[in-house]
Amino acid sequence: MEQILFLMILSLLFVHEMDAIRAKEWKMFIVLKDMADETACKVFMSLHFPLYLGALYVLLRGGTAGYVLKIIIDVFLLGHALIHFAFRKHSGNGFHTLFSKTIIYVMAVFALLHFVLLLAIKHAA
Repeated sequence: MEQILFLMILSLLFVHEMDAIRAKEWKMFIVLKDMADETACKVFMSLHFPLYLGALYVLLRGGTAGYVLKIIIDVFLLGHALIHFAFRKHSGNGFHTLFSKTIIYVMAVFALLHFVLLLAIKHAA
């Protein structure tokens, strides 16, 4: 159950990042917002490669590092939803569709459930 829930979270995160390209999320970042869209898009996507590579490497190795990274991702996604909520009226925010909002907030709910489940499993062990 824990693995399926986490894979759902990770899949939603990947879909959100694809949606972020559609929404031109870089327009909300201080350094990227002043770049031409083509350049900002390439930088935005390029920065995700080492993040994905590192995260997937640690997750596939498992163990304590994988467990800790899952907690970090859960906590990050809760903060991520709060940031999206706080910046909902930002001029560069392109996440106004029901689809975009659903991904962001369902991901946060799943992350909260996963976090609680991880703690319960750890406590039961």
